[in-house]
Amino acid sequence: MTEAGSTPALRETTTNGMADRVAALSRALFGTDLPVGLRVWDGSSAGPRNGPVLVLRTPRAVRHLLRSPGEMGMARAYVTGGIDVEGDFRQALRACLDYVGTVRRNGVRTRRALPSLLPLGLRLGALGLPPKPPAEEARLHGRTHTPGRDRAAIAHHYDLGNEFYRTLLDETMAYSCGLWTSDAPEYGPADAQRDKLDLICRKLGLYPGAGLLDVGCGWGSLVVHAAERHGVQATGITISSRQHEYITARLAERGLTDEVEIRLQDYRQSAGGPYDAVASVEMGEHVGAANYPEYCAMLHRSLRPGGRLLLQQMSRGRAKPGGGAFIESYIAPDMTMRPLPETLAHLEKAGFEIRDVQSLREHYVRTIDAWSEQLETAWDEIVHRFGARRARIWRLYLAGASLAFEGNRMSVHQILAVRTRPDGRSGFPAVTDRSGTSWAPSRAPGPEADA
Repeated sequence: MTEAGSTPALRETTTNGMADRVAALSRALFGTDLPVGLRVWDGSSAGPRNGPVLVLRTPRAVRHLLRSPGEMGMARAYVTGGIDVEGDFRQALRACLDYVGTVRRNGVRTRRALPSLLPLGLRLGALGLPPKPPAEEARLHGRTHTPGRDRAAIAHHYDLGNEFYRTLLDETMAYSCGLWTSDAPEYGPADAQRDKLDLICRKLGLYPGAGLLDVGCGWGSLVVHAAERHGVQATGITISSRQHEYITARLAERGLTDEVEIRLQDYRQSAGGPYDAVASVEMGEHVGAANYPEYCAMLHRSLRPGGRLLLQQMSRGRAKPGGGAFIESYIAPDMTMRPLPETLAHLEKAGFEIRDVQSLREHYVRTIDAWSEQLETAWDEIVHRFGARRARIWRLYLAGASLAFEGNRMSVHQILAVRTRPDGRSGFPAVTDRSGTSWAPSRAPGPEADA
């Protein structure tokens, strides 16, 4: 018998292997078996034998786990090669996340468990000086979401090199959720991205000669698509020097330098205009909570009366509005994903009328899984050119993001809004459909539209 609220002491086991001791500790402390197979550097193994296997390669990996319990300890151990996974990585990650949930539901507190953890830590050689965090973690300075810090945050994510993203993405270089409209075997990521881009253009009601502003234009997929397919005059802005370099060369190759202008500038600087349409695709996550009203105000004043806004943005619940410790340390520093109702409230306060909201959550699972498949296909090349740690970071990032969208812990929406005219008219037809085919105006607005 144990006292109420205490942690049961571990009984001595008759097994000698490290893996068996870890398995016994899991049952004694957490009331649950290991979620995946486990193999330790002494050659011992435990846990399920019919699925993925977690391989502990060094005591340093255990020190990472004990010094930074949770996702950061696991991430650091995996990124540095102290932990490996044999078998289906995504399945292993899902099982480990479920295991953590079970432990939390059982009410076990790490501090109460320490007396039983320490003897095993000694046997594993896990006690010692805390290992240094990997150099790949972002270390930004200064107040968050100032122009200088935002440039550093964007550089950490997007300035890995255009060649890295060309290896990972499809030919459109669209780094956002696609729209998967077919299950045909020949239908792939580039098709899904083009269908997404065309849906955006239809929702915006683009027509030849229309002025389009793309805020946070990435590698130019939308401005190129809109200019080539819809005949618009497009302007894109980005603060990534590598993206600006790539788009400039891409426009010259495609003969679009007269139709598209790309500016290396912050969204807080004047973008000119007013424009007939404004798009911002998965850029608002980098703005920050304090600056989001200013971001919405900029989108509003960039539009002419009757002009439309298409905002594609990821969202998360109120409890965890950020990207999470791993994403903010390794992928996108200072990232903020607010709940959808808060985004809509900000847009309305800026003067927009919300016309449509469409969830693409399941489409992001397919999009991310396509990127993961490409990562695995090009694994040896990516390791050779960009390093094993970079490859491991992105394997973990993509698998975790896919599971987050699959489990509805994260979502993504296309929000269509309009800056109404002074008399309240929106310019939208009375009947629309979700495909966007009837959203387009029957003709370009005349001078009276802006009156």
